[in-house]
Amino acid sequence: MASLYDCSVDSELLAGMRFARAAIGRGELVVLPTDTVYGIGADAFDPAAVQRLLDAKGRGRQSPPPVLIKGHDTLAALTESVPGIVRPLLDEFWPGPLTVIFRARPSLTWDLGETRGTVALRMPSHPLALELLEETGPLAVSSANLTGRPAATSAADAREMLGDDVAVYLDAGPVGGGYERRAGANTGSTIVDATAADDGVLRIVRHGVLPDTEITRVVGVDAIA
Repeated sequence: MASLYDCSVDSELLAGMRFARAAIGRGELVVLPTDTVYGIGADAFDPAAVQRLLDAKGRGRQSPPPVLIKGHDTLAALTESVPGIVRPLLDEFWPGPLTVIFRARPSLTWDLGETRGTVALRMPSHPLALELLEETGPLAVSSANLTGRPAATSAADAREMLGDDVAVYLDAGPVGGGYERRAGANTGSTIVDATAADDGVLRIVRHGVLPDTEITRVVGVDAIA
């Protein structure tokens, strides 16, 4: 049966983090807070765990999950290269609500789904997420909801949708309140595709909580295809 831990209580925080680490190590799923929405996470290097994540959400392999990382050192280990045009965005918005699609390093032994050789990476700014990533390594993390339903902004919402498909729920209270909800924008991170960056262009593939105007402020309008 799934366990929920109130991370505002020190004893539950310690227990929750310990059991979350253990669950990830066993190939199970954990719901964790991020700076945008709650995410459902699995060991990115455990194909069975990633498939369990997709099954829990009711999502196919054609929708591979992004990967959350703890910092720029991990970024270098997972990507074929980091184009120069992208670096100012990472300097400005990592940690934060920006996901970037890169060419994945070909030598990686993982299976996130039908990625076509790419990986979507983000460094979240929520301290609990960063602490967990520090101890588990990269996590495949998608929004903690059933496909077609709104992303969860509380652990209770996530538990109502995902139930016992998840082993551990880390409850850090409501998330995402620091961002303005703009009409037509996704409640998750903004996603930028940098796989054509060698041609000097980026593409915004999901309009999230980070406004497009912030992207163009940093890289310039001409850099966005």
